[in-house]
Amino acid sequence: MATGPEHGLKWIVWQRIKNSILEDCKKPGIWKILMLDQFTTQLLSSCCKMSDLMCEGITIVEDLFKVREPVPDMKAIYFITPTAKSVEAFIKDFKPKPKYKAAYVYFTDYCPDDLFSKIKTDCPRYIRVCKEINISFLPQESQVFTFDNPGAFNSIYSPHSEDRLKTLETLANQIVTLCATLNENPGVRYKKESSTVQYGKQLAEMVDRKLEDHYKLDGSAKKEKTQSQLLIVDRGFDPVSPVLHELTYQAMAYDLLPIEKDTYRFKQKDGSERDALLNESDELWVGLRHLHIAQVTEKIPKLVKEISASKKTPDSKISIGGLANLMKKMPSFRKQLAQKTVHLNLAEDCMNNYHGKIDKLCQVEQDLAVGMDGEGQKVKDPMRTLLPVLLPPKDRYTKHNKIRAVLLYIFSLSGTTEENLNKLIEHVEITNERDYILNWRELGVPIISSPSLLSGMFRKPTRRDRSQDETYSVSRWTPVIKDVMEDAVENKLQDWPHVSGAPTAWNGSRAVSARQKHKPSADDHHGSSKLIIFILGGVSYSEMRCAYEVTQATKSCEVFIGSSHVLTPTRLLNDIQRLSSLPKQQFTLENEKSSS
Repeated sequence: MATGPEHGLKWIVWQRIKNSILEDCKKPGIWKILMLDQFTTQLLSSCCKMSDLMCEGITIVEDLFKVREPVPDMKAIYFITPTAKSVEAFIKDFKPKPKYKAAYVYFTDYCPDDLFSKIKTDCPRYIRVCKEINISFLPQESQVFTFDNPGAFNSIYSPHSEDRLKTLETLANQIVTLCATLNENPGVRYKKESSTVQYGKQLAEMVDRKLEDHYKLDGSAKKEKTQSQLLIVDRGFDPVSPVLHELTYQAMAYDLLPIEKDTYRFKQKDGSERDALLNESDELWVGLRHLHIAQVTEKIPKLVKEISASKKTPDSKISIGGLANLMKKMPSFRKQLAQKTVHLNLAEDCMNNYHGKIDKLCQVEQDLAVGMDGEGQKVKDPMRTLLPVLLPPKDRYTKHNKIRAVLLYIFSLSGTTEENLNKLIEHVEITNERDYILNWRELGVPIISSPSLLSGMFRKPTRRDRSQDETYSVSRWTPVIKDVMEDAVENKLQDWPHVSGAPTAWNGSRAVSARQKHKPSADDHHGSSKLIIFILGGVSYSEMRCAYEVTQATKSCEVFIGSSHVLTPTRLLNDIQRLSSLPKQQFTLENEKSSS
C-alpha cells in the first residue's frame, strides 16, 4: 500500500501512476523491468514501496543512467522526464542493439517535438507505447507538493538572472500537472502587490493560459472552471514566517538539527549511530509533527509508558536504555518502540538546542513579529526589544540568529534608515556580508525606508484577530498564509484578482473558521472543493502546517500547499545572500574587463 493517508496527495499520485502506467501495460503472468531517472525515482519513492510495484508485475527497478546487463527476453517500462539527457539514455538502450524485448515509454510531462521526433527516428520498432501522463511534481506530504528545484529561487529573484522566464514557464507547466492530477481546472488568482515585484502575477497568467491549453488538448469535460481555486503569491508576501524560530515539532527539528533529505541521525545508548526517516510512513511522526514542542515532550513518555503497561512490564522511569531492553523482550512491539525511541531522541535534541541557547531570543522574535509583548502590551520601541540580542557577549547567539532578529526588527518597521541599518550591520559584524539583509529588496520587501513608503505605498496585510486563541508566549505568530486560506474558504479574499474566469464559489455557509475546533470524519473531504496555494520562492514548514489546520477545521475545503522547494531559515538566508552573485559566465567576463 502506498505511503501516506488514503486520499492524500501521495495516494492520489500512486493511483494515477498505477492506472496510467502499470495497469496500462500489464498482462497476467508477464513480469517487466521499470526504468527510472532521478526525478521519477524520487517520485516513486515518495508514494509507494517496492512491494507495491511487485504486486503490479514489476520485478526489477533500474537506474536509467547506470550500466546494465541486457535482458533481451523481458519488456521494459520507461517512466522518465522529457529531457534530452533521459531521451538520449533511452535511445542508447536500443541502439545499436536492443537491451530489452520492447519498451513502454511514459513521460512525466509534455515531450518537446524535437525529442519525440528523435525517438521515432532512432528506435520506433521497439516502442509499444509512448504517452505523457502529466505528473511532474513530488508529493512531499499528503497535502504538500514540491518541484525539488531550490535553484528556482535564484532564477526568479536574482537581478542577474538569465533564465527567469524559462524557470517561470517550467514552474507553470508543473503546476498544470498538479491540477490535472487532482482533476481540477481551478480559477487562478494572484496577490495584488504594491511593490515592483510582480513575478507571482506573471506566473499566474502563464498557468491560466496553460491550463486552458491543457484541457483543450486533453479533450476532457474540464474545459470550464471547476469549484476550486489556485492562489499564487511571491515569497516576499510574508518574510516573517520563514525567518523566525517556529517551535512546533517538525519546523523546530528541521531548523535546529542537521536533518538532510528527511533523515534524522542520532546516537544510541551503545554509541552507535542510527538513521531515521521522518515521513508519513511513521504514524507517530504524523501525529506529532504539528504539535508544539511542549506538547510533544509531554506526549512521548506517556505513549511509551502505555506500551510498557500493556505488556505488564515494571513501570520504571523511561530512558533510552530502558526502551532498548523493552525492544529485546517484545519483538512484536519493536516497530512501535523504535518509533518512540526516535522521537524521544528527536524531542530531546530539539530541547537541548532550545534551552539556554535561543529561548530568550524566541521571546524577542515574537514581540517583534507580533508587535506586542507576552503580556499583550504594544511594542512601542522595537529597538529596545532588539537590543538584548545585540549586546555582549558576542558569542551569545550565532551570526545567523542575530541576522534573523535584525531582519524581524526591520520587517516590523517596514524598513529602517540607512544610518540605522549600517549601525545594525556593524553590531552583527556582517559588514562584508550585508547582502543577507539588503537582498530582501529583490523580493519586494522594504529594507531601507523612503518617503514613498512613508506615504503609504507599502501596506502590511491586515491580520485576523487571534487574541483569543490559546497559545504559548513564544509561539504567538501565525503565518500570513493562514489568514489567506481562511479568507478564501469563507469567500472574503480581497486584493486577489482572478486572471480570467472565476469558478463557481464553494458554499461559504458550509465554511467555518479554522480557529474553531472540529474533528472531521473520514468522509468529510469527499467531493470537497480544493484550495491550492503556490508560494513562489519556497514554502516553510510553518506554512505547510497551516494547510492541515485549515483543512481539519472546515468540511467544505481541502487545502494543498507547495512551492519549488521547502525552506528552512538557514537555507533561505544563504539563498538571499547569493542573489547578488553574478552567474559564473558573467563573473568571468567582468573579471576579464577589469584586468584589461
